[in-house]
Amino acid sequence: MGKTIIEKILQAHTKDEVKPDRLIEADIDLAFANDITAPLAIEDFKLMGAKKVFDPEKVALIPDHFTPNKDIKSAEQAKLVKEFAKEYGIKHYFEVGRGGIEHVLLHEEGLTLPGDVIIGADSHSCTYGALGCFATGVGSTDLAAAWALGKLWFKVPRTMKFIYHGKLKRWVGGKDIILFTIGQIGVDGALYRAMEFSGDVIRELPMDDRFTICNMVIEAGGKCGVIEPDEKTIEYLNGRAKRNYRIFKSDPDAEYEKIYEWDLSELEPQVAMPHSPANVKGVSQLRGVKVDQVVIGSCTNGRLRDLAIAAEILKGKKVHPDVRVIIFPGTQRVYKEALKLGYIETFIESGAAVSTPTCGPCLGGHMGVLAKGETCISTTNRNFIGRMGHKDSYVYLASPAVAAASAIAGEIASPEEVMKG
Repeated sequence: MGKTIIEKILQAHTKDEVKPDRLIEADIDLAFANDITAPLAIEDFKLMGAKKVFDPEKVALIPDHFTPNKDIKSAEQAKLVKEFAKEYGIKHYFEVGRGGIEHVLLHEEGLTLPGDVIIGADSHSCTYGALGCFATGVGSTDLAAAWALGKLWFKVPRTMKFIYHGKLKRWVGGKDIILFTIGQIGVDGALYRAMEFSGDVIRELPMDDRFTICNMVIEAGGKCGVIEPDEKTIEYLNGRAKRNYRIFKSDPDAEYEKIYEWDLSELEPQVAMPHSPANVKGVSQLRGVKVDQVVIGSCTNGRLRDLAIAAEILKGKKVHPDVRVIIFPGTQRVYKEALKLGYIETFIESGAAVSTPTCGPCLGGHMGVLAKGETCISTTNRNFIGRMGHKDSYVYLASPAVAAASAIAGEIASPEEVMKG
């Protein structure tokens, strides 16, 4: 019996025999954390008596959640992370103004590569599977151990395969595909499973959309997501990869726990309603839902292509007078490119606020917190009760296209409706 891409990657990083459900110890290629999770890992790292990190080139620290610092406590946490990076010679420390949101920044910097085993103390560390690697979130204690030892134990996940056929309609992209998928299988439909995405639709998707899909596998309970590398992956990495990498692909006779297969030719833009990423309907079924706030950005949809789509829809139009719109480029580099291409001017002229890269509004931290009774449509990844603010607020998840259209309409709307108008 052959092996899946995830099984092959793990086998290349361990002396143990890799089989589904078996515990193995695997070498780590990159171990990273942010300003919320790193302080806990630093505390445990020092408690265990570690004197140095296993490899300063394989550790990254990215202050992005409560930064720019929202209060004294967050400032102290960020200071602790900065001091740890300096003390232990961490090369990949990204200060505010020189980095961005971790799950947009690290692959942009060429630090996450095909064939890698990557861990991050953040649940959306699964994003990098779009490059054809094993990437998953871990707890801060596990991260501390990996910093000290350069390895960590894993239970080998069983793999589920998702095959998508057809040709996507205009305005349908990666966010719609993953929302549709979660809507089909539920928030625990892939519990501790590797989700392997394939088919004609995936091969046609640009890298930005692939990152979006893998970013949200955790919302289906997945351990990791993965897309086999192809010519688009290699093109993305050319001039970007910081080191050599190795490409793995699943064997034709690899064993999958379950295979899902869908034709997406008729799929319309998807929206997840409160209070679950699995509570999904087509945008046409949600006409008339008024919104108070629109958020475009985050580690799910803060890349250049996302901003390009939003700018195309907002160009020459005005945000509805009852709506506030906040746009967060994923990194400083994305911000700079969007500025050059005129997207930022388009956003500001439409009546939107444009922020420095931060995770703030996604987790209800700062710069976009919702009041009681307010409704937001957001390109972020979670809409649980109280996720973006008050427990009696409401969050709908959608693509940048639907979010931008809703900003103009003042209610949930499809891009087609707004563009025709």
